[in-house]
This record gives sequence, structure tokens and C-alpha cells, in this order.
Amino acid sequence: MIKVWNIHGGIHPPENKEQSLTGPIQAVPLPALLTLPLSQHLGAPASPLVKMGDKVLKGQMIAEANGFISASVHAPTSGTIVTIDDLPVPHASGMEAPCIVIKSDGEDRWIEHSGVDNYSDSSPAELLSIIHNAGITGLGGAGFPSAVKLQPRQAIKTLIINATECEPYITADDQLIRQHAAEILVGVDILAHILGRPERVLIGIEDNKPKAQEALANALKDKWPEDVNVQIIAFPTKYPSGGEKQLIQILTGEEVPSGKLPADLGIICQNIGTTHAIYRAVCFGEPLISRVTTVTGKACNKPGNFQVLIGTPIEHILAQGGFDEFLCQRLVMGGPMMGFALPNIQVPVIKSTNCLLATTSEESPAPTPAQACIRCGHCAEACPASLLPQQLYWHAQAKNYARLEAHHLADCIECGACSYVCPSNIPLVQYYRAVKGEMRQIAEDKKQSDRARARFEHHQARVLREEEEKAAKREVRRLAAQAAKANTEAEAENNATDNKAGNAGAADIVKAAMARVAANKTSLEDQRQRCERAVETTAERLKKTQQVLAQLEPADTTEAQAKRDQQLASIEQARLRHQEAQNKLAALNHGQNQAGTSLDIATNKSAQNSVEGDVDLAAAAIARAQKNSAAHAALSPQAKLEMQRDSLLKRLEKAQARAGQAEAEGSEQLDAFNNAVVTLQAKLQNVEAELGAQDINPVEKA
Repeated sequence: MIKVWNIHGGIHPPENKEQSLTGPIQAVPLPALLTLPLSQHLGAPASPLVKMGDKVLKGQMIAEANGFISASVHAPTSGTIVTIDDLPVPHASGMEAPCIVIKSDGEDRWIEHSGVDNYSDSSPAELLSIIHNAGITGLGGAGFPSAVKLQPRQAIKTLIINATECEPYITADDQLIRQHAAEILVGVDILAHILGRPERVLIGIEDNKPKAQEALANALKDKWPEDVNVQIIAFPTKYPSGGEKQLIQILTGEEVPSGKLPADLGIICQNIGTTHAIYRAVCFGEPLISRVTTVTGKACNKPGNFQVLIGTPIEHILAQGGFDEFLCQRLVMGGPMMGFALPNIQVPVIKSTNCLLATTSEESPAPTPAQACIRCGHCAEACPASLLPQQLYWHAQAKNYARLEAHHLADCIECGACSYVCPSNIPLVQYYRAVKGEMRQIAEDKKQSDRARARFEHHQARVLREEEEKAAKREVRRLAAQAAKANTEAEAENNATDNKAGNAGAADIVKAAMARVAANKTSLEDQRQRCERAVETTAERLKKTQQVLAQLEPADTTEAQAKRDQQLASIEQARLRHQEAQNKLAALNHGQNQAGTSLDIATNKSAQNSVEGDVDLAAAAIARAQKNSAAHAALSPQAKLEMQRDSLLKRLEKAQARAGQAEAEGSEQLDAFNNAVVTLQAKLQNVEAELGAQDINPVEKA
């Protein structure tokens, strides 16, 4: 007999469960339209896979999971996609969200589907893939994707199956256990296989469900041998013992610390309805397209539990339960403690819809106006999470988010126990829900702000880096211009000196040439290595040109023949260069076989001839420069302008040709070429204007 621990707080509201336990689970007739919200779970909404007008079959995936924490959506019946738009969804605010609407064809035709013959032979990864593709989420209310929850980072020692269903009025899990206990235990075994066979499996159930407990016990005798550690644990009824952390404490005595997950303690908890859905997915290949929903309350003449297709309008289900709209004071999705009022009855059933509660004014009297807090402390005594609801209430009113975090508002499970016991009728949970939403929005805004700031800082850093690079380039260009200017001035001074200075300059040039020859003199080994590299380079070039020729099209047209001729010319040129490189290498190798003394003499003679040649070339260059400078100085201003104009015309013609070629090739340098054309045109216009002024003013010209 396993020990059962008690939890802090908790309450004992009227159960009112017998109303909906008068018969077995009933089927609901197929509705004409089914509305499937793309977000029926925690995490990112699913992404549509269909478009308007598409035909779909029952069980077909119509929206796939978008991200790690997300769940797919499947067609609950066969039909046609008639709408993909924002429509009202089950929410306390009456908000709209993206939905897919299917018009049923009445045939209810399935896609081809099959289950796993022996799940024990499948790997956990394969089973998790089936669960993920089936779109299964937690059916207890939170709607967390089951495949994600079943992939903990830590080793799991304890698997807990939550059969508590502690909230008043709701009996969906109770009736499901009574009718499908054996199937649920198969689902439990599948979960145990996925989690690596935990040391123990605990099925927690409150003692107000004796028939469900008996059904599980009988199925367990047939399913598992006595040596397998699977235990059904009944414990005293108290609300909210069905909370995940509360149930863990009741069954194991361990408390999940604030900010931690049960998996951090080696524990995984799954709802009984989720376990049955996993069984259907693995053993039959059925995605999550229906669930058991309780329809109850005194405004329903025929309360009970119904097997409902996801997406069925709530109005359609209420009709099966004998809903009387005139008697209904309040229509709630969920239970009276944690549920929320529905703004209309046209919204659809979603995966987390475990109950539709239609109460009369007798069951849900108008709330008494809230009064001032009298600091009685009853709320703190009732809180199952050991929080301080009074302080949370004050800080929520003041919107003091820092103090709310310090008082662990995130640990509040919104069970409503504090509101239930408050003698001042303060709707504490509503305050907590509202401020939680504000804090989530602030956190999201902060994330977006941080991302925007990071992008801005990155942009600023990039702009600064580019400016520094541009400044460095400008400095390099400035220094180069200064050096060029200094060289020009030095050349002008050399041209203006007398013959003696010119002779001295020539002597300097001879010395420089001699120094150049001495500096560039290389060893025979260096020359041979350069020749070998030249032979390899030219051989590679010849090979590439021959490969290009082989890839050309046959010479069927004039254009093709021209290309082949051009490539043949390139091959011949490459062959000649390769031959020349081979000849040089052969001559050098032959020279190495001669006497070293003769080679040194020849090398020295060659160097001397090179020096003398450099001297002759330098003297000739100086003479040409002096002659050109004198000739240019003797020209009239008009002749100088005409020479400048002719030069600009030639440069402009070449620039326009380069720009045209760049435009034809789609070159990235097209803008640079166009800018050069514009600059040359502007200079040409200035020169022509000056020439025109010379013609108009002959006196100035003279």
C-alpha cells in the first residue's frame, strides 16, 4: 500500500457529477459545418496545407505543426474546404483567430490509415513521430503538445497517469475509464515504452469514482502480471488535487520547486484522455479528431457525455443535451472553477473542451458586489500552491510587476480556490489572469525591443566600419596623389636644369640601373624554378583551352564556326607559349652543365649589357621628355586646347565602348563606367567652350 500525502490548502465545493453519469458515452450526429481553429494548443499556430475548394478526407492533415511547440490539425470528416479566415473561437474575450471551415459531404470517408502491429518492437522515436503527426495535445485543459512533453532531457523514474478529474460537474474522464479501461492501460504501456520503462507507474484517482477505479483494477489484472510495478492509487477527494504539481505531491510526497518542471524530478504526468488518444493513434493510426465532452447543468434536460468531433459547433452539441436557452443563466466552457463564459454558442469545440456547463440562475446566482479585503487570510489557507493571494491582489491592482514576480505569480494555477473562500467576494483569479496577460505582453514587447535594439546597434557598427574603411581609402588616395605630385614636380625641375645638371642626373640614372641589376640578379636555381613554374602554368592553360574546344557546339552555323576558329587560335597561342617556356627551361638546364666559370663570365657580361641598355633607354627617355616638353610649350593656347579636345574625344570613345560592353554583360561596374562617361563629357564641353571663346575673341587669341 503506497503512502498518500496531503497538499496545502484546497476546498470541497459541491461535486454535482451525478447529473451527467446517467448513461454511456453518446455519439453526436455529423454537423453540416466543422470549424477548425489553427491554434488549439500551447505554442505556435499550425500552418494550413489546404486552400478553399479542396476536397479532404477524414483524418487528413489540413494544417501542420509550425515549430517545436505546436500541433497539427486534421479533418474530422470528409468534405470540402469552404473558408480559411479569422472566425470567433472559444475564448473569454470572444476573440477571432485563423480557422479552416469544412463543409461535410455526409459520407464520413477515412483516409487510408493503419496502426502499429506491435508497438514494443518500435523505437521510442518512431512512436513519438506517430504521436506528433497525430496532433495529440493534453486533453486535461492546458493543451500542451504531447510529443514534446514525452521528450524530457532527464531520465524518467516515475510515470503518473492523472485520472483525478477533480473539478465539479465534469465526468468525461470518469465515463471514459468505465467504458475503455483496457484500452487506456494499453496507452499507459505505450507511454512507459516511450519513456524507457520507468521504475514505477502510478495511476492517481479520487475516491469519488469507485466504478472507474474498479474498471481499472479489473483491466490491470488482465493486462499486467503482478511483478510489474503499476499501481492504482485512490486518495481523498479535494479540489484541486488534479493539478499536475498537486497530484505529484499527493502520490510521491515530492514538491516541484518554483520555476522547475516535473521532469526535473524524473516525473512525467499524463492525462487519462490523452493516454487513450495516444492508444488510438499508435494502434489504429487515428489522429486526434474527436474527444469526450461532458454536457451538463440544470439548463440541459438530457445531460451526459458525448463523443464529439473537433470543430463541431457548440450549439449542435447543446441540442443533443436538451439545452434550454431561456433557463440558461451562464454558459461555461470547462468547469465552474476554472472555466470561462462563452460569448456565443456558434464557436466550435476544440481539443481542450472537456465540458460545456449550462447553469440556471439557481446554480449560478448573480455575483455579490466585491467589498474591501478584510485581511482574514482564508485565501492563503486555501491556496494549493502555498502562495499569498492577498499580496498578489494588492500588487495586481498596483500593477507592480516586480513584486508579483517576487511573490511567484507564475506558480498560480488559477484554480479559483481563493475566490471561492473569500468572504468579500473579490474575484481574485480574474485579477491574476488579467495581470498575467499584461506581463506576457510586456515580456513579448521587451523581446521585440531587444531584437530591434540589437539590429540597430549592428547597423550602427556596420555604418561606422564602412565609414572608417572609406576614410582609410581616402587617406591612401591622398597620399598617392601627394606622391604623384611630388614626382611630377621633381621631373619638371629636372627638365628645367642645364646640361650639367642633366649629365649629373644621367649619372644618377646609371648608378640606379646598376643597383637595380645587382638587386634583381638571381641565382641559376631561382631561374630554373621560375622556368619550371612557367612550363606547368602554360601546360595547364593549354589543357583548359583544349577542354573548352571540346565542349563547343558543332560548327553547324557561321557563328559556331567563328567560335571554334577563335578557340583554335587561343589553343595555338597557348601551345606556342608552352613551347617557349619548355625551350627556356631546356636552355637553362643545358647552361648548368657548362663550366661554372664560363657561366659566371656570361652572366656578368649579360648584366653589364643590361646596365648599358638601361643607360641608353634612360637617356633616350630623357631626350624624348625634353623634346615633348619644349614642343608643348611652343604651342599656342588654342593648339593646346585642340590637343586636349582630341585626347578627350579618344578617351570618351573608349569609355563609351566599355560602358556598352558592361551593360551587355550585366557587369557590376556599369555605374562606374557610366560615371566616367559623364565626367569626360563634362570636361569635353568645358574644353569646347574655351575653344569657342578663343574664336569669338581673336584679340585675346592674338
